[in-house]
Amino acid sequence: MTITKTMNDKTLNIALEGRLDTMTAPDLEAELSKSLADCDSLVFDFSKLDYISSAGLRVLLSAHKAMVSKGGMKITNVNEMVREVFDVTGFSDILNIE
Repeated sequence: MTITKTMNDKTLNIALEGRLDTMTAPDLEAELSKSLADCDSLVFDFSKLDYISSAGLRVLLSAHKAMVSKGGMKITNVNEMVREVFDVTGFSDILNIE
């Protein structure tokens, strides 16, 4: 998985490419732990994310909890397969998905 991170004012934008699974979730978790303190809002771009597993969902839930007291978190450009995972697991009711 490739993680592309940009900061625009106090908004952290993270684009993911590939698979967010058991093998790659720790990489995203490490990146977020370094970066979340410096931002007021978080935006994920999933336009190139092919797959998400429960390990990836756990990282997203942790990020969501960390951002609730700040400016929030949103996920953009979700493909059909990832959207289905969000729907089946109930994450589409928890997360802000555009």
